[in-house]
Amino acid sequence: MDPIWLPVLGLSGLLGLAVLMYPASHRLNIPYTVLLAVTGCFLGYSAEWGMDLQHLGVLHDFLVSLSSFSISSDAVLFIFLPVLVFEAALGIDSHRLIDDIGPILLLAIVGLLISAFLVGYVLHWISGVPLIVGLLLGAIVSATDPVAVMAIFKELQAPKRLSVLVEGESLFNDATAIVLFGILVAMLTGDSNLNIFSGVQSFFKVFLFGILVGLVMGYSFCTVMSRMGKYPLVQITLTLSLAYFSFILAEHYFHVSGVMAVVGAALVVGSFGHATLSPETWKKLHETWDHFAFWANSVIFVLVGMVVPKIMENIRLEEGLLLAILVLAAFVARALILFGMLPLFERRPGVAKINNAYKGVMLWGGLRGAVSLALALSVMENASFTTEIQRFIGVLVTGFVLFTLLFNATTMGAVLKLFGLDQLDPVDQIIKSRALKHSLTKIQNSLRSMARDYDIKPEVPDEILKHYRKDEEEVDVLLSQSKELSEEDWIRVGFFDLCAFEKLAYLKQFEEGYISTYIVRRLLAQVEDMQDGLQTGVSGYQKSSKKILQFNWRFKFALFLHRKFGYSKMLSTHLADRFEILLSVQSVMKESLLVFISEMELLIGEKEGKTLKSFIQDRLENTGQALQMLKLQYPDYFQILQKRYLNHVALRLQESDYEQLHEETVISGEVFKNLEEDLQERIQKIQPRPTLDLHQDPEELVRGVPLFSSIPPDRLSLISRLLKPMLTVPGELIVKQGDIGHAMYFIASGCVEVEMPPTPVRLGSGDFFGEIALIKKYPRTFSVKSLGFSDLLVLRDSDFNLFLENNPEIRKILSETADKRIEMDGLS
Repeated sequence: MDPIWLPVLGLSGLLGLAVLMYPASHRLNIPYTVLLAVTGCFLGYSAEWGMDLQHLGVLHDFLVSLSSFSISSDAVLFIFLPVLVFEAALGIDSHRLIDDIGPILLLAIVGLLISAFLVGYVLHWISGVPLIVGLLLGAIVSATDPVAVMAIFKELQAPKRLSVLVEGESLFNDATAIVLFGILVAMLTGDSNLNIFSGVQSFFKVFLFGILVGLVMGYSFCTVMSRMGKYPLVQITLTLSLAYFSFILAEHYFHVSGVMAVVGAALVVGSFGHATLSPETWKKLHETWDHFAFWANSVIFVLVGMVVPKIMENIRLEEGLLLAILVLAAFVARALILFGMLPLFERRPGVAKINNAYKGVMLWGGLRGAVSLALALSVMENASFTTEIQRFIGVLVTGFVLFTLLFNATTMGAVLKLFGLDQLDPVDQIIKSRALKHSLTKIQNSLRSMARDYDIKPEVPDEILKHYRKDEEEVDVLLSQSKELSEEDWIRVGFFDLCAFEKLAYLKQFEEGYISTYIVRRLLAQVEDMQDGLQTGVSGYQKSSKKILQFNWRFKFALFLHRKFGYSKMLSTHLADRFEILLSVQSVMKESLLVFISEMELLIGEKEGKTLKSFIQDRLENTGQALQMLKLQYPDYFQILQKRYLNHVALRLQESDYEQLHEETVISGEVFKNLEEDLQERIQKIQPRPTLDLHQDPEELVRGVPLFSSIPPDRLSLISRLLKPMLTVPGELIVKQGDIGHAMYFIASGCVEVEMPPTPVRLGSGDFFGEIALIKKYPRTFSVKSLGFSDLLVLRDSDFNLFLENNPEIRKILSETADKRIEMDGLS
């Protein structure tokens, strides 16, 4: 038995060596994963002859310890994969993922199945292996590595929505490959009597129930973390436990997809972490997971590289030819998905199109990695497979992964250059030149001024300024040779800069504790939508900027639950979120964007700056109107939010003052620390955002309607049982002209507009409408829409007669009003 220190030496040495490859990869201009794999291969060979290097001491012991490491498929899947998947899914905006879940699942499931079938059939047809073995190989090599693709997209500044689409596809792609692999292995080894129909059924069962396990685990852990607010280290560590626990629970106990369980759990933490973690803890959480993923990536590629020499030794010529065919078939299948299926998604409204150059980069960047090798190792470790099948799968998969790492990854720079994506486009080149011109002029003026102030001899600054003048002349030449941008181009440039600045402003609000993680994610997603919209022009920016003022499907679903089942908590939360979002947007536009535009005019021009300012002022006016509607409906809640905001501002100003006093050495470090501790206690005592009361108590609403003011309390209680509260939102169509009426409405608070030609008529608190349809049995004569947030009381036709029998005085008023409105060509 080896002493315990020997594997510890091997693991620590391996981790140290792996992470040192990161700076080495930048110095050598080689992709990090490629250098790790090469290092692993070298260590794999070295471990074989390391036994003969006893005179090298610690190096000999290190190589001996490596020979005892045997990476297995279970080690990859159960130790490394949960970390890598959880970290990737944690950074995905779940709302964007849900918005594009259809295309993502289509790419990840249908796309992978197509790729697996094409690759499998080609290998079956050429090599003669059974079709199911070919399909098994196709499933293994069809799972793309998301790391390489996303790195390329970040470098090329691809649209955010497209990035989410590709990253989501890669995550679900891995899970699909593993599930399909498990089904095919069961069919091959005789452990299952699956046919095509039952195989499809089993696939969706394993896939969907895996997500369900992850969602349940994520919610459970978030509940526990919400009670650990004083222990941020505990909260962060629980997320690591969640990654492994959800994977093992799904795979080992429920026999469903562990990858999908981890994805589901991470999405829950990413979505609801704002409710359980402070902004500081949330930031530390992401930093910690960045470290976890970096360590896992570093070690896994070295360990996988170490097994390559054993698998690829004595490769035969016919195996080399089959490998070449596999490479060709896999890339043809990938091309069909990118150039055949992806254009279908581009036809959807709001999806930014991707040109052929981007698709070419995605095709070449579809690297394969640890998951493919882990599945190949699983076949090689399974005694149910014949030696021929084990070698067929092991050699071809390993060779294919090596090809993508050693050839695709290392030639990515050449591919970028081939498509012209390694250079700034003409617009960016002009912006760069203008920025340099502005900076060089400013530097020269500052140097001359400083030389005069400090009585420096003129020849000293002249010697330095000579170099800057030369640079300025070169910039002038570039500007004179370049085609001047149009006014619209400069406006687009300005909008791109405004979007970047707006992002920074929201992040600053989040860091200072003014807004929650959920709100900042919503706001950042909104800015990213505006950036994507700019791909189609300024009109795309305008259209996207209005989305934040609209009521999305989540809000409408909450409204449906409130009206149908009386469940108001979700609607209350959405309205409170809307308050917070509108206040944040209004603050950023007033205090940051309008000020920033003045600075931008030096770069983009005064005329273009005025155009930008008019756009932002329009946004500000629309935001103010939307906020005013909320304030009118819920004035008390607005005052509470204002008071809470001012408390935050006061404490942040106090904190800034302490920091300045400390920097100027007015107070010592001990005094500063003591003041900070007191301040943090006060910050912790600030109450969380209060719950918004919708004021939907039926009796209170009935009492507010003047028509019922003289009704005795006992009858008022009966009326409140017949009248159902209903909250309407700005612009909502309450009744439509020509429809058969089944209800009338009393306005408890708010305002509605009757679309009556030639001039619409407005009705306010205390008014009612819709009675003609119930009394006279007429269709709706006019449409009525809500002008703001309005509290209505709804009287259904099934309760109408009972209501009139018990309230004859109200019956008289309603009948007289209905007759008058009919005589006037009245209201609906």
